[in-house]
This record gives sequence, C-alpha cells and structure tokens, in this order.
Amino acid sequence: MKVTKLVSTCDLKDCPTIYTTDRGTLLVQGETPADHGLDIPPHETVVEIPEQLIFDLIRKGLRGV
Repeated sequence: MKVTKLVSTCDLKDCPTIYTTDRGTLLVQGETPADHGLDIPPHETVVEIPEQLIFDLIRKGLRGV
C-alpha cells in the first residue's frame, strides 16, 4: 500500500494526521480513546483527532497533495 500524508497538526510522527492511499482510502492517525462507550467490532477501532484537522484538509483540498 502506498501512503501519502495529506494533512497533520505538526511535522513529527506522533501527531494527528490524515493520509490517503493508492487504494482510494484514507488512514487516520490519532489518539485511541477508551471512554467512548461505543460498541466497536473487534476488527475495528476508533481514533480521536482535532476538528481543526478536518477543516485544514477541506481547505487544502482532498487531492491537494
């Protein structure tokens, strides 16, 4: 899988980040909250990212890599 960074909150590797893939999908890097109270299947997870990251992605444009 080829992964390309679209937008991040910083230039380090441990910050919330959104990536695009050559599969036509998005990958989201963020914190894994334990207190969400959702019933998530074992093969899935939930990550938490700042709202501003989505606003920055929209402003930049999804394909504006």
